[in-house]
Amino acid sequence: MSELSELGARRPQRADARRNFDALLVAAREVFSEQGVAASLEDVARRAGVGIGTLYRNFPTRQELVEAVYVGEIRELCQAARSADAEHPWDALVAWLRRFVDYVATKRALAEGLNRDSDVFAACREAMYAAGAPLLERAQAAGEARSDLGFDDLVRLVIGVLSAGFPDDDRRDKVLAIALDGVRTQTSWTAVRSAGRDTVMPR
Repeated sequence: MSELSELGARRPQRADARRNFDALLVAAREVFSEQGVAASLEDVARRAGVGIGTLYRNFPTRQELVEAVYVGEIRELCQAARSADAEHPWDALVAWLRRFVDYVATKRALAEGLNRDSDVFAACREAMYAAGAPLLERAQAAGEARSDLGFDDLVRLVIGVLSAGFPDDDRRDKVLAIALDGVRTQTSWTAVRSAGRDTVMPR
């Protein structure tokens, strides 16, 4: 399986070329988020402040550009998991799940633009699971999360809730908090109530 560092278009060596490459990725992320992955590549180039020829030199096909943006998003998600690892086990898990929720809610079109049988999609999924699963394991080891729950179960739970659709983020977060209540152990809940801790998903 490919490592994330090996995936996607190669960043150029020259400083000016790197600036164009990075600007194209930022612009593509914004344009795809606003218009979907079928958005005009001319719009992407224009927002990046470069010509369409520069875009195609860096990303010869639309699929390569979509994959590069997707890989970047997954890298950030994995980094968020590593950063959350220093927090209280349950808080770390919930903080990362909130980041995952935001990712799923805003990047659904981007993920749907990928070939799900591709090495890129498989490597990104593997990397995301490898980053997130230890957070659940820490919470379980601390007696905060149910021991009979697998990380894949947790991901499916969150995605299942999100598939319902919500009128606003507050309603979404409320339902997710209720769903995550079922992930916590009874012992953990007793300690939370005794300490008066807030159980709503943190912002």
